[in-house]
Amino acid sequence: MSVGQPTNVGIVGCGTISGQYLRTIDRLPSLRLTAVADLDAARAQAIAATRPQVRALTVDELVADPRVDIVLNLTVPAAHAAVALAAIAGGKDVYGEKPLAADTEQARPVLAAAEAAGVRVGCAPDTVLGTGIQTARRAIDDGVIGTPAAATATMVTPGHERWHPNPDFYYLAGGGPLLDMGPYYLTALVTLLGPVTTVVGAASRARAERVIGSGPRTGQAVPVLIDTHVTGVLIHRSGALSTLLMSFDGVATRAAPIEVHGSTASLMVPDPNKFDGEVRLRGLDDTDWRPVPTSAGYLDAGRGYGLADLAATPRSGRSGTEQPRAGAAIAFHVLDVMESLLASAGSGQAVTVRSTCPRPAAVPLTSLVPARTTR
Repeated sequence: MSVGQPTNVGIVGCGTISGQYLRTIDRLPSLRLTAVADLDAARAQAIAATRPQVRALTVDELVADPRVDIVLNLTVPAAHAAVALAAIAGGKDVYGEKPLAADTEQARPVLAAAEAAGVRVGCAPDTVLGTGIQTARRAIDDGVIGTPAAATATMVTPGHERWHPNPDFYYLAGGGPLLDMGPYYLTALVTLLGPVTTVVGAASRARAERVIGSGPRTGQAVPVLIDTHVTGVLIHRSGALSTLLMSFDGVATRAAPIEVHGSTASLMVPDPNKFDGEVRLRGLDDTDWRPVPTSAGYLDAGRGYGLADLAATPRSGRSGTEQPRAGAAIAFHVLDVMESLLASAGSGQAVTVRSTCPRPAAVPLTSLVPARTTR
């Protein structure tokens, strides 16, 4: 890649989520799609057919192609590690959908290979780079809430089988509310309050099967083989305590997705599954919540802004002195926290989280899309 030129992106995995990334790549002048690959060759060919400069390749061809700078890994979680390792072996930077790998055992070789090859690895979610979470972080960093003491993160839904025509995988090993949605909430909590050192968890399941509510399988029962309600306490290295509740066993909640409580004020933080949203503050002398003006984060962001952030992070030596904000270190730590929380729920004992990570750098208020000029 030449200095000042767009970063050439090759996509592996052309399923539904690829559409959101394609829209972002099309918007950002710093990224240029050059190749696509999928086990279903027709899906890759369909994308290439709409873009004359994009080639449909096999996965092996794409990860070896010298015209590809970064491999965007949008495969299923079980394939994340294998595709990442192949891309790293080809000397490519890698950015992938969550999780970094199916588990920490599979993720560790990815980190080791990237370190040895001197390439960068990034991972979703990058929603934390948008104006919602970043404005909340700016308020915390500026001391608006005083010393952070505690946080809550809450997600309650009745389960995805009500709308998903094939929800089976949500109720098998590797599924459930924590592994499905937890990365958004936990990545936000680590971004706001720093890494986690210890967890105490509990989990349950309300029923042994779920009934599909839409599509051709409506009325069919799906066995539930995992816990569908997970809760716990996270002890951050900073000393703050976060209480997490992830559930497929409720109906709804009026709780804010995330709240952060400090010695002088509390913050209501918007949905970490979105890039924007209003941050609200209530101080000691306030009689109600008031909006916090947008002050940080990537403006008008969408899925793939973490990819652009990775592309803009310079390589510096083998391991690099600068880490991508949506990088492998925080992605591995979040995966480790989730595994530790489930282990604690199973044992009934507190579990020490073995990994840690630096708190990612804050994002100043930034637009990656050049302003239009008028004549």
